[in-house]
Amino acid sequence: MTQPAKQVTQSACRALLKPVVSFLLKCGLTWREFAAIAKSVFVEVASREYGLRGRPTNISRVSILTGIGRKDVKKLREELAGQAPERSDKATGATAVLSGWHQDPDFLDARGKPRVLSAVEGKDSFTALCERYAGDIPAVAMLKELRRVGTIVERNGKLTVTSRSYTPAHSDPQWVMSAAHVFQDLGNNLNHNLDAGKDKPSQFLGRAMNSHIKAGDVPAFRDFLEEHGQDFLEKVDDWLTEHSAEPESATKQVRLGIGLFAIQGDNDYEQVEDND
Repeated sequence: MTQPAKQVTQSACRALLKPVVSFLLKCGLTWREFAAIAKSVFVEVASREYGLRGRPTNISRVSILTGIGRKDVKKLREELAGQAPERSDKATGATAVLSGWHQDPDFLDARGKPRVLSAVEGKDSFTALCERYAGDIPAVAMLKELRRVGTIVERNGKLTVTSRSYTPAHSDPQWVMSAAHVFQDLGNNLNHNLDAGKDKPSQFLGRAMNSHIKAGDVPAFRDFLEEHGQDFLEKVDDWLTEHSAEPESATKQVRLGIGLFAIQGDNDYEQVEDND
């Protein structure tokens, strides 16, 4: 792959960092803390992805690639080796419970809609649903969380589900990690497609956007997305559920899905002059 001009890369970096930095500032991270994390990630990625002939990248090569001194590279690699692996998205448990409630025949009524469940023990209870889909998260904790975010309504000991998707409060640490995983998934897609080719098929990436929409039409667009976007995601969710393998299966398993998000803002993209 031919590398883009340094000016293009720097402008692209600024464009990528603006929403990331805005996100980090909202979470109280300073630039010094970010710089330390960025330095460590440079070493981590260079060590993992730029080895020769299938071997891990040596310290000297990491230093050349990143511009970080060999002593610092060695120290950072030792620190990375001692870190616990990153935890997966905690929203998965809640999402699995809600998907099960909308898809599992044992929890659907005669019309194929989610049944009203009892909050107590029994085969028709929320506890039974959690035993099947929540993993090691206690039903009491799951119920408390889903009630807190308004996904479940309880009346007279009976539970009604009001949404198929789980969105924690924005101030919740769990939401922060979920948001980070959205950034990560999109970034991984873009990075994959940068060097996709004949032997490495590209991953789906598409946008539908127009820079000349009247501001007064924004609410109508939101309503359109709420109706059709959620419907599309539920179709994807149904497909993924249908093709899901048993966790204990010996078959190789991968993480698969799609992200769908709204685009709204001023026309403030970084502009790069073409000097060729």
